[in-house]
Amino acid sequence: MSEEKPRRVVVAGLGNMGRSHALAYHTNPGFEIAALVNRSDVPLPAGLSGYGIRRSFDEALRDERPDVACIATYSDSHADYAVEAFEAGCHVFVEKPLATTVADAKRVVAAAKANGKKLVIGYILRHHPSWIRLIAEARKLGGPYVFRMNLNQQSSGHSWETHKQLMQTTSPIVDCGVHYLDVMLQITDARPVEVRGMGLRLTDEIAPTMYNYGHLQVLFDDGSVGWYEAGWGPMISETAFFVKDVISPNGCVSIVMKEGVKSDDIDTHTKTSTLRLHSAATGADGKFAKADEMLSMEGEPGHQDLCDLEQAFLLKAIREDLDLTRHMDDAVKSLAVCLAADESVRSGAPIRL
Repeated sequence: MSEEKPRRVVVAGLGNMGRSHALAYHTNPGFEIAALVNRSDVPLPAGLSGYGIRRSFDEALRDERPDVACIATYSDSHADYAVEAFEAGCHVFVEKPLATTVADAKRVVAAAKANGKKLVIGYILRHHPSWIRLIAEARKLGGPYVFRMNLNQQSSGHSWETHKQLMQTTSPIVDCGVHYLDVMLQITDARPVEVRGMGLRLTDEIAPTMYNYGHLQVLFDDGSVGWYEAGWGPMISETAFFVKDVISPNGCVSIVMKEGVKSDDIDTHTKTSTLRLHSAATGADGKFAKADEMLSMEGEPGHQDLCDLEQAFLLKAIREDLDLTRHMDDAVKSLAVCLAADESVRSGAPIRL
């Protein structure tokens, strides 16, 4: 069988994630970069320096007629760009969150289906062997579950500027929360039924209507409960900034971080170091029947490796016509929970889903 032709791709948005995805396309022989698009010139890593930067996504779609569009722009443009790309005949990779409203997220999924194209959402943890193992071990324990999760970032300098840009459209509990709600949904097949949120604006550097610290609680129809916490900024504490813990009647599975890691290091957001498995089983003497098991995750992929894996999955989905229904449904569901939490923060009332 002859080699399949590389899929030509337009990459829109050249921030941290967009550059990483572009590098993934550059190094994967199954893709060929047709155009890079960004509103301004940005420094490009060595592998991408040979590509020019175009200003208009519309013109890049029209002129290049690509097979794939990668959308890594700010969240409020995701839905319109994705729908435009589907209607231009592209498969689409879109960074999370899929959209800034549930209606827009559903509109994107509908466009993917109507045009018979693949939609992959940038849930990077779905491609991470350590997180895949965490989810498998948690499922083995059986529910109902308690989910305890956070990702706080003590940011300054360039990182804080990026966070302030993100908060022009999206709060931390929505931007990061969709990842961890997605993990919860993969562990429990139960339906989220109620969300409660609270938040606080800890700086005058963001709009009066935005908050840079948020906390949500979610209740599921099998009795499972979970919380997620996210804060960004120079005032955020580095104490217990990374909690990833799943508890069930039969025990728990947790990620244990190395000492001294920094909350603002992007690899910290995905690297797990060690998984700790604890069994609740006790012997005749009432003491634990077995010691906790520590699973080393040495040699796990870094940030760029994970972006490479995400784009390899997109290529596989296209070539093998994978059914992405659950992938898309979970993306809409996790976004709905986080947006309901955001609504709860603003209204002060719990939201029934």
